[in-house]
Amino acid sequence: MDILLQDVGYSYAKDTPFEKRALHHVNLHIPSGSYTAIIGHTGSGKSTVLQHLNALLKPTEGTVMIGERKIEEGTKAKNLRDIRRQVGIVFQFPEQQLFDETVLKDIMFGPLNYGVPEEEASRRARELVQQLGLPEDVLEKSPFDLSGGQMRRVAIAGVLAMEPDVLVLDEPTAGLDPRGRREIMDLFYRLHVEKGLTTVLVTHSMEDAARYADQIAIMHGGKCVVTGDPVTIFSNEEQLHDYRLEPPRSVRLQRQFEEKMGIKLDAISLTEEALAKNIAQALQKGRDAE
Repeated sequence: MDILLQDVGYSYAKDTPFEKRALHHVNLHIPSGSYTAIIGHTGSGKSTVLQHLNALLKPTEGTVMIGERKIEEGTKAKNLRDIRRQVGIVFQFPEQQLFDETVLKDIMFGPLNYGVPEEEASRRARELVQQLGLPEDVLEKSPFDLSGGQMRRVAIAGVLAMEPDVLVLDEPTAGLDPRGRREIMDLFYRLHVEKGLTTVLVTHSMEDAARYADQIAIMHGGKCVVTGDPVTIFSNEEQLHDYRLEPPRSVRLQRQFEEKMGIKLDAISLTEEALAKNIAQALQKGRDAE
C-alpha cells in the first residue's frame, strides 16, 4: 500500500495561544512494499509524521494519501476505521498497552473488534505466537506474568493479528539489550519480506536504518529534507552533519581504517559484516599486488 504525504503541515493546539508548528510542507512517498526508515534528531518531526500514517493525526494543511484514501483537515474520524486496521503501529514500549487477562484474549482483541470470527482470531493468535518464538502454553497465561521480552512480543502479535498492509515501527527496540534489539529487528525484517509488508521504521539508530531500510527519509526542522537509498544518504557525511546526524558506526570505523592504513575501500560499509568483508578484500588485493 502506497502512502503519500503532499505538502503536509501540522500545528498542535491550532488557533490557540499554545499553537506550536510541528510540520512544514512535508512531501514524502512511501512506496508499496518498501522498507523506509525515517531518521532525524529529537524534535525534527519524526513522531508527528508517524501519527499521520494511520490518521491518528490529520494534517492542518496538505493531504495524506493512504492507498486510495485521502486524509485532510476535516476528514471525519468515523471514516478512518479501515485505515487503522490496514496500518498497524508498534509504539515504543508496546507492552504497556497489554490489558487482557490472558495472552490469547489480548492478541484476539483487535481482530474481534473488527468483526473477525472468534475461530479465525484464535488461529491468528496461535500462529503468531509460534512465529514470534513464544511457547504455545503462553497463550493461557496472564501477559503480566511474562518476562519483559515476552511481553513485547505479545504486544507485537496483537498488532500483527490485524493483518495490516503497512507496519509502522516507532523505536521498537527501546529498552532492549543489544541481543534483544537485533532479534526483534531481524524478526520485523523477516515479516516484511514474508508478508510483503510496507514497513516504516522511525528511529534514532543509524545502524538499524542502514541495515534494514531500502529508503531513508531525513526529517529536520519539521521538514522532510532528503530522501534516498542508504548508500547515498550515509555516504554524504557532510550533509548528515548539517542535519545533526552521524553515519552508522560501521561507516565511522571504515573512515578510521582508511585514514590509518592509507587504503580506500571499494564500497561504503553499512554494516559490520560488510566492513569486515570489504577490509578483507582490500587487504587481499594489496597482497596480490605485491
